[in-house]
Amino acid sequence: MNTPEQSQLGKSSSYVDQYDASLLFPIPRQTKRDEIGITGQPPFFGADLWTAYELSWLNTRGKPQVALARITVPAESTHIIESKSFKLYLNSFNNTRIDDIAELQTRLRQDLSAAIWQGEPVKASVGVQLVLPENFDREPVHELDGLSLDRLDLDCDQYQPNPELLTANFNEAPTTETLTSNLLKSNCLVTGQPDWGSVRISYTGPQIDQAGLLRYIVSFRNHNEFHEQCVERIFMDITRRCKPLRLEVYARYTRRGGLDINPWRTSHPQAVPSNVRTARQ
Repeated sequence: MNTPEQSQLGKSSSYVDQYDASLLFPIPRQTKRDEIGITGQPPFFGADLWTAYELSWLNTRGKPQVALARITVPAESTHIIESKSFKLYLNSFNNTRIDDIAELQTRLRQDLSAAIWQGEPVKASVGVQLVLPENFDREPVHELDGLSLDRLDLDCDQYQPNPELLTANFNEAPTTETLTSNLLKSNCLVTGQPDWGSVRISYTGPQIDQAGLLRYIVSFRNHNEFHEQCVERIFMDITRRCKPLRLEVYARYTRRGGLDINPWRTSHPQAVPSNVRTARQ
């Protein structure tokens, strides 16, 4: 079983510029889910929305081509893909000749789907959308919609995740709110390098104390965990402490190495959010 410590994170890596799908390094989701008490079927649906800004290959005449790639990884997959290995994999296309954009899209979808399922039946394939240069200027920038928790003037002194900061009013009628913060920060599980993000929490249920929720978000500041794992931890902590009837947690992290990863988890099936970057991304 692959572990994060066995990946290329924090290590010198050779530069491979010819297509090589074996560079992808899958990591089981269940190991970290066990830590937060998820056994069997997770109590959420969702996806991890990736954007790759550094994708290039050669056409059949050897002329370099570029594109942006939007990748949708289903949350029900058995594995995630370690981000540095994903970057190395993308780099392997740099001097590889590709017949057309459809061939590239198919290769990406097949390789990534195989990596996240690791021999298990493919219940949902990876989604791949390529944005060509003629459409670059149509790419929008938009902040997460909702009421900003960052407006609150409060003291913070806890920088490791503390679910006890979360409280809700169970004595009043349920409410529906969408709350946002730009103060989410965690660290890479292996290297300890900072990961900066914004988070949107939408729920229906007992009203969550906003000051406590903001302090809880801030408490991830010195926590070492991958993006996907942080969002699932947030989802589970809010579920257990605040008992919402419906819950959605969506985080957008700033890019590192030409990649951004934006996990989304929801208690009820619904459309995947549009993969639209924020200003910091």
